[in-house]
Amino acid sequence: MAIPEIRVEELKKRLDAGENLFLLDVREESEYEISNIGGKLIPLPELAKHLSELDVHREIVTICKMGPRGAKAVQLLHNAGFEHVWNLAGGIRAWSDRVDHSVPKY
Repeated sequence: MAIPEIRVEELKKRLDAGENLFLLDVREESEYEISNIGGKLIPLPELAKHLSELDVHREIVTICKMGPRGAKAVQLLHNAGFEHVWNLAGGIRAWSDRVDHSVPKY
């Protein structure tokens, strides 16, 4: 399965338009404390235990540092029956580079 992705510019446009997207940050807590864009933190190793906390009908965007963990999260969610899930292409680093330079890079 090809992992569906959303570019940071598209995500920014959709958030600015008030779309009800659920941002799921799958990094570790220490990374989230350095920089985040307000998503719900559920580290990837813990995600399978927290699926019942997520709305299967809501659009979900997974966020990690650069994309690989987010892609794994998309695959896990898709396998669990979630259909409207995208990985943030380039992760939070791309967000910092191309959308909001105030978001710290690490």
